[in-house]
Amino acid sequence: MTLPRILIASFGSHGDELPFAALAAEFVRRGHRVHFFANPYFEAALASSGAQFRPVGEVADYHRLFAQLSDAKPDQAMARVAQELAALLAPCYEAMRAEVDPAGSVLIGSALQFSHRLAAETTGMPSATVHLAPAAIRSTLRPARVGPHALQELGSGTPRALKRLAWWLMDKAFMEPHFRAPLNQLRARLGLAPVRDLFNDWIHRSDALLGLFPAWFAPPPADWPAHLQLLDFPLDDPATAAPLPQALQAFLAAGPAPVGFSAGTATATARGFFAESAQACVQAGLRGLLLSHFPEQVPAQLPPQLLHVPFAPYARLLPRLAALVHHGGIGTSAQALRAGLPQLVRPQAYDQFDNARRLIDLGVARELLPAHYRADRAAGALNALLGDAALRARCQALAPRLQGPGHAMAQACEAILARCAPQPAAA
Repeated sequence: MTLPRILIASFGSHGDELPFAALAAEFVRRGHRVHFFANPYFEAALASSGAQFRPVGEVADYHRLFAQLSDAKPDQAMARVAQELAALLAPCYEAMRAEVDPAGSVLIGSALQFSHRLAAETTGMPSATVHLAPAAIRSTLRPARVGPHALQELGSGTPRALKRLAWWLMDKAFMEPHFRAPLNQLRARLGLAPVRDLFNDWIHRSDALLGLFPAWFAPPPADWPAHLQLLDFPLDDPATAAPLPQALQAFLAAGPAPVGFSAGTATATARGFFAESAQACVQAGLRGLLLSHFPEQVPAQLPPQLLHVPFAPYARLLPRLAALVHHGGIGTSAQALRAGLPQLVRPQAYDQFDNARRLIDLGVARELLPAHYRADRAAGALNALLGDAALRARCQALAPRLQGPGHAMAQACEAILARCAPQPAAA
């Protein structure tokens, strides 16, 4: 039996792209022909996967987007992402549509990358949607935390009618103009009926619907889609085999374990975060490691107990840290969980507020919002975090639950093929 061609579309920062790159590599390992559609900025990162890279957009688009995103205004950041997705929707759809093999194809994409669903509808081929974080899945029983304020956390005591009203208002004010309207404009050109319920229904209508996070991290409420399959965290890192840079190795060996600081790969405007973090280390008497591949974010002059590195593989680095201060991205959160590392989360936008809440509920993290992230408060929060023996014990107890690299990708491939590919007849 001929194996189906695999077409994967993804959009975003490294944290969004690398899980799909690992998925592509696993399909290649299983003998499939794989085509990967993404911004050409990621072509080098995809080279080791063995997939055929199909560029969508320009490298300048990637740099322009992340240079403009501001962690101080999460609504505006999401609006900019939506605008970029809308601009890429038709080109990505057309590129995927052109590569569909009529003899058999499976179209795969992320929650907000609608092109794979459109290509599936216009070709009749099966599709799979992969959610990287639980915030992508709506619930009125346990709504995702969508912002920094308490009023945006609708807890179990809030009537369900009020929760439904909150989702409806958010859709009318934000989601429809930024997401549904551009999608339906393209659907009209393709002769497809308009989508009426985008985020409660349509994005989940794929043949295979996966969540790359375990149920112990996000216990599924009863109103999540019945065919959703929760898998393990994707912990694959193509750079894991690379040694830590020499300067970093020397720094780690020169004193006590430092605290790591990362604003994530989706923002180039976190200068204030790194400046306050450096001062927090000085005030708390801690060594610190500033992680950013945007050097313009980092203070030009650092005290001797701090070091800046553009990148280091988390699988090798995190076990050697005392704690990690980060934005709450799902990939960073999972890597810190695997390392058994205490976390101070500074959520900025997107799914990060919801991820932070779940880490706090697990008892492995504390939170300091960007509006409160100043050197003195960060120093106090770090001292409290590092002095919390019970929290450290919970971090160590949870770490063994995370499977090693490759496990989630094998699960995902098998789940997708079981629902999207013809199965051999029983003998």
